Amino acid sequence: MDFSFDPILMAGLAALGLTIGSWFGDRRRMQRSDPDRVGFMPWTDLFVWSLLAACVLLGLAARAWLSS
Repeated sequence: MDFSFDPILMAGLAALGLTIGSWFGDRRRMQRSDPDRVGFMPWTDLFVWSLLAACVLLGLAARAWLSS
């Protein structure tokens, strides 16, 4: 079975990319020099939910890969 175009795997990798990007955004927000400049993006929430989605989707893709 060819997993290069598996939609579950692609969605999991996209969620993983979003997880990494939101982790960098949260680190940048925590290390800002001016604490009064608040942003509008909830980086921590975005990180947690995208990490959960990435784990579930990549786990399902691995399960499908191992069962084939």
